[in-house]
Amino acid sequence: MGQKPNDLTPEASPLDRFGYHVRDLRERRKHTLRSLAEETFFSYSKLWKWENGQRAPKHRAEVEHLDRVLNGQGLLVELWDRIGADTSPRSHVSVPGLHVSESSLGLVTATSGQAGSKDDDTDTVVVPCRVHGRILFVPVPRRVVLASGLAGLAATALPAPTATATTMAADMDSPVEHFAQLRRLVIQTDNLIGPRHILPALQQHLARLAALRRTSRGADSAELLALETRYEELAGWLAQDIGDERTAHGHTAKALDASHITGDNDLTAYILGRKAQLAVDTGLAADALGLAAAARRTAQAGSRLEVIAVMHQAHAHAVLGDGTEALTAYDTALSLLGRADTDGVWGSWLDEAYISTARARSLAALGDYEQAAAGFDTAIAALPPTYRRDRGVYLARAARAHAGTGNIPLAARIGLQAVGIAAETGSARIVSQLDRLDRTLAAVGGKEGVAEFRAALDRIVLHPA
Repeated sequence: MGQKPNDLTPEASPLDRFGYHVRDLRERRKHTLRSLAEETFFSYSKLWKWENGQRAPKHRAEVEHLDRVLNGQGLLVELWDRIGADTSPRSHVSVPGLHVSESSLGLVTATSGQAGSKDDDTDTVVVPCRVHGRILFVPVPRRVVLASGLAGLAATALPAPTATATTMAADMDSPVEHFAQLRRLVIQTDNLIGPRHILPALQQHLARLAALRRTSRGADSAELLALETRYEELAGWLAQDIGDERTAHGHTAKALDASHITGDNDLTAYILGRKAQLAVDTGLAADALGLAAAARRTAQAGSRLEVIAVMHQAHAHAVLGDGTEALTAYDTALSLLGRADTDGVWGSWLDEAYISTARARSLAALGDYEQAAAGFDTAIAALPPTYRRDRGVYLARAARAHAGTGNIPLAARIGLQAVGIAAETGSARIVSQLDRLDRTLAAVGGKEGVAEFRAALDRIVLHPA
C-alpha cells in the first residue's frame, strides 16, 4: 500500500511550492506515481519525496527531464532554482496547518558517478536515454543501468581516499609534480577510453589535492592551488563529455574562482574561454559571446590564449546565425596565430588545421554543409590514431554535414563508425551529434544504411520500459 501524500501549502516554502506543482502537473497529465516512475526512470520513492516536499532534486538535469515529461514548459526548473543551493533533506518545520516529516536519511557528499545517499535510488549516473524520439542525458539509478545490460554506462566510483593530507605529503618527494603527472596521464587516457571511466578517478585525485593544499602554506600552497584550478577545469570538461552539465558548470565555476585567487591572468583567460565553450554547447550562445569577449580582454595581446578566445567568439556568432561575424572572426584568429608567441603551456596544440576544423563546425551551424563536410573529412584524415574520442566527434559531425548535403548513404555509413566510438568512450558530445543525425535520417528511413545506423545507435542508449 502506498504512503499517504502530504497536504502541501505552496506558500509555505519554495520546496513545498515545487512539490505542489509536481503533483499538480502529474495529475493533469493523468499519471500515477508508478506510471511516471516508469516513463522517467526515476524511482517511485524519489518521486514521492519530491512531490511531498521531503526532498528536492539534486541535479538540474533531473528537473529538466521531469519538466519535459510533464510538459511543464520550464515551470519546474524555475521553481527548483528558487529552492536554493541547499537541497538536503528537510528538518521538521512547524507551520500552522502544515506537517512536514523529518527525513532520517543523511546525504553524503556526492559527485557524478558516486553514491548520493544511503537511499537506493540516489546512486545515479547521467546516461543517454531515448525519450519521445530524442536522446537526452538523464540521471538514472545505477541499478537500472546495470540491469539494462549497458554496464559500460554505469562507471563505478573509486573508493574514497583514506590517507590524511599529512601522510600524503610525507609519502611524496614532490606533491606538485606527482599530481601534475597524474593529470597528464588522465588527459592521455581520456581520449582513448573516454571520460566515463576517467572522471571518478580524477575527482578522487582532486579531493586529495585539495586536502593537501589546505594544510600547505606559502609557495607550496600557491603551486597546489594553481594545479587544483587545472584539475577543476579538466573535471568540468570530462563532466561535460558524459552529458552531466550541472557537474560541468560546477567544476568550471570553481576553477574560475580559484584562478582569480591565484592571480594568474593566463589561467583566468583560459577558463573564461572554457566557460564560453560550455555555454555555447549547452544552448547559451549569447552568454558564450560575452564570456569569450571577457577571455580575450583578459588574455595577453598576441598570445595563443587570445586566438582561442577569438575562436570561441566565432562559433558563438555562428550559432546565433551571424555568418559574417563568425567568418571574420576566424580570419582574425588565423591572422593572430601567425603572429602569436609560442606558449609552452597554453594552446601548444593550436595550429591552422585546428582552426579549420573549428570553422567547419561553425559552417555546419550556419547551414553551409558542403564546406563543413569537406573540412571534417580533411580533419579526420589528419587525426592521429590516439585521438580516438576526438575522431568519434569529428565523424559524427561529418555525418551530419553529409546528411545536410543530401548524401544519406554516406552520412549513415560515417555515423555508424561514430556509434562504435561512442560505445567505447561514452562521450556525450558524440552521442548528441548522433541524436541530431538520427532525427534527420528518421525521415528517410528507406535509404541505404539508415536502418543499420539507427539500430546500432538504439543499442547503446537506454529505453523506457
